[in-house]
Amino acid sequence: MNALLTVAPLFAVVLAGTLLLGAPLIRLLRRFSLRQHAYEDAPKSHAKKTGTPTMGGILFVLALCAAYFWYPGGMTGSLVVLGLGCGAIGMIDDLLSIRGGRNRGLRARTKFLATAAVGVLFLALASAQQDAALRDVVLVLGRTSLHVPHWLWYAIGLLAIVATTHAVNLTDGLDGLAAGSILPPLAVFAWLAWQTSMFGLVFVDVAVAAAVIGFLIYNRHPAKLFMGDTGSLALGGVLAGSAIMTGSVVLLILVGGVFAAETLSVILQVASFKTTRKRIFRMSPLHHHFELGGWAETKVTRRFWAASALLSAAGAALAR
Repeated sequence: MNALLTVAPLFAVVLAGTLLLGAPLIRLLRRFSLRQHAYEDAPKSHAKKTGTPTMGGILFVLALCAAYFWYPGGMTGSLVVLGLGCGAIGMIDDLLSIRGGRNRGLRARTKFLATAAVGVLFLALASAQQDAALRDVVLVLGRTSLHVPHWLWYAIGLLAIVATTHAVNLTDGLDGLAAGSILPPLAVFAWLAWQTSMFGLVFVDVAVAAAVIGFLIYNRHPAKLFMGDTGSLALGGVLAGSAIMTGSVVLLILVGGVFAAETLSVILQVASFKTTRKRIFRMSPLHHHFELGGWAETKVTRRFWAASALLSAAGAALAR
């Protein structure tokens, strides 16, 4: 109960801070010409998004710092390190993209390797901080736990970090899509952490969720601010790290099903075109397929939010 009384003020402070800082941040980003370049391969309707301030993920970075100062500790610190490290990679990518124009930031290989390096650091910290009952656990279903060898836990964890960070990045293609879709999974892992008294994780997930809600005020259609890779990589890192430390990394596939589907659509599209010269989808990632099918951007976003909520609810029910 004492922890609950501390979490609620943190949520309120981060939410209020995000709402207050959003407008000044937009002005600052405009002043330094930190603006989004619409992807050439995106639907033509996205051309109007060019010039919108980006790197709004700075607000998530501030939320991570607030969580650590509010509830310092090894477990909190491990997840914050992962979020900040991934966010830093995203920030470098954003700055290079803006400076180079046409989204020419870090090469995909470089981003994968950099994210993996941060992931290795996190896993080293997490393995020392994780509760003994959840050590080397990748799935918990009620009272049943799936234990794996330590080396395999490392491998699965690293794969989850790299895959999830870039899956969230791929999903961040419509106003409010990635931000709204990540809230239900964050709620699930915060709840799982609460059940096992892993309060450090609870505080990080709650702080990030509060920042995401505040950010959505500026990111909803028509967006006045984009999170950029600064935000998407940071969010993906926090989501993957929360799943790993709660022993629920396999459950992440279901709970984060929207992000998994977006990534799978890209993999299938590329594989199909290279082997048969035919495309499975009108365009990938998956949200563009529905856009080109005639769905309004807001309709796609709402449907994906609903799908994320349903998948997260299913995951929470299985984990009980």
